[in-house]
Formats: sequence, structure tokens, C-alpha cells
Amino acid sequence: MQNNYVIFKIPSLSTNESFARAAVAAFCANLNPTIDEIIEIKTAVSEAVTNAIIHGYENTVGEIQIECKIKGQLVEIIVEDYGSGIVNVEMAREPLYTTKPELERSGMGFAVMETYMDEVVVLSEKDIGTKVIMRKTISERKK
Repeated sequence: MQNNYVIFKIPSLSTNESFARAAVAAFCANLNPTIDEIIEIKTAVSEAVTNAIIHGYENTVGEIQIECKIKGQLVEIIVEDYGSGIVNVEMAREPLYTTKPELERSGMGFAVMETYMDEVVVLSEKDIGTKVIMRKTISERKK
């Protein structure tokens, strides 16, 4: 399998979340993932993009960059915003922790990403932005 990648940018509008998940899923389709693997990838991307929209940019519109790389059967997805950043990444990764309870946010975004992906790395700096790097190995199946 040849290595491949795609990079695209979207405004941080909630209507773009579904486009981001569909675009990444379509790009990963060449690996012949199972339906469960596609659902897991789409859900993780959805959580990362939603976090960027809700927490990174709050009530403003900024830019979200999504990069998807394929190396053999490994998919690496990077969702990056240039918003407010996360003051305490470890606390933000705790299940049920939310800074937006008034929006009925569950605080499960990172937990969901960690459940569905093999690896999740969160890099963030206050007032600089956040980069979420997610990796998943797709099972090899006959095409």
C-alpha cells in the first residue's frame, strides 16, 4: 500500500463537522476498513472537530486544519485549531470534565476518541491552539 495524505481547512462552523467526518472516512476507504472501523474513525473526527468549534473558538469563527495520512495500514488524523487552547490538558482529558456545562456538554469527547482510536495525543498551548493527533491501524482484509 502506497503512503498517501490529504490536508484541508474548514471554518469552525458546526455545519462543517459532518463534512470533516465524511471526508476523512472517504479518504480512509482505500484501506478497506470494516464498517465498525469507519464508524469509529468518523466518531473520533466528529469529537475532535466539535471540540475545536465549541472550545477552541467559542463564539467566533476560526480555521480548523485536518490532515489525514495513511502509512501502510496506519491512519493518522490530525485536527488542529488556532483558538484559545487548553490550560490543563490532563484535566480536560478526564471523563465528564467540561468547561461548558451550560451547553449540556458531556465532557466525554477525549474519552470517546481514546476508546475508538489506538492512540490519541493532545498538544495545546493557551491562546495558541490545540492539535489532536489520532492514530488507528486498520485490519488487513481482502479487497
